[in-house]
Amino acid sequence: MEDFWVFFAVGFLAQLVDGAMGMAYGVVSASMLMTFGVPPANVSASVHAAKVFTGAASATSHTLARNVDKGLMVRLAIAGVVGGVVGAYVLTGIDASVMRPVMAAWLGLMGLFILWRAWRAAPPRTVPFKAPLPLGFVGGLMDALGGGGWGPTVTSTLIGAGSSPRHAIGTANTAEFFVAVATSIAFLTALLTGRWEQADDLLSHAWAVGGLIAGGVLAAPFASLITRFLPVRGMMWAVGVLVVALCGYQFWRVFTG
Repeated sequence: MEDFWVFFAVGFLAQLVDGAMGMAYGVVSASMLMTFGVPPANVSASVHAAKVFTGAASATSHTLARNVDKGLMVRLAIAGVVGGVVGAYVLTGIDASVMRPVMAAWLGLMGLFILWRAWRAAPPRTVPFKAPLPLGFVGGLMDALGGGGWGPTVTSTLIGAGSSPRHAIGTANTAEFFVAVATSIAFLTALLTGRWEQADDLLSHAWAVGGLIAGGVLAAPFASLITRFLPVRGMMWAVGVLVVALCGYQFWRVFTG
């Protein structure tokens, strides 16, 4: 039960940051689960299960606020679903001991990217984005393999290509809901068919996943309101430092046995 409240706080804060800058829920949640010793495939499956619920709340909020470019969202979602399913299929067939340092490295890169965004803080350009299908596929693939990465990959690209932050975040977050559903189904299919051989202890992390869901769902509808009063750049610095530190700790554990 203690894990529930720890991850409730993690999910709540991560969703607030995600609502402010369109990234970090998956990266922060996955990094924390890795720190608690959860195997990589279980990390990604747990985070995506949580994203189904937090994503539904976030997508509804953004849709009602008219922050979603529906045409772009559909194309991102379709490609992201394909990438997410492929990523889940690959991840469930790899030994956890091999994948753990790989996932830690990927999440560490995402943390460094968030720090770079916080340091640069450059205004977006005004160039229309023309390649949603490759972007969605790569975002979904890396999100499934790393347990987080959709926001840093997709949202940042949309903003860099000229989309307003409001529409980039709303469109990417709404598309992410469909990717999370498809990726969760892919993990479940791998479990039921016996492909995912190392899923035996998945239920032992149920309290942590429940906390992520509860905290994220509670924060999602209010994220856009609450984050008006919080320094977004400061939050980016804090999240980036946290993720890099957690991933550094993971590498220390891997190499010290």
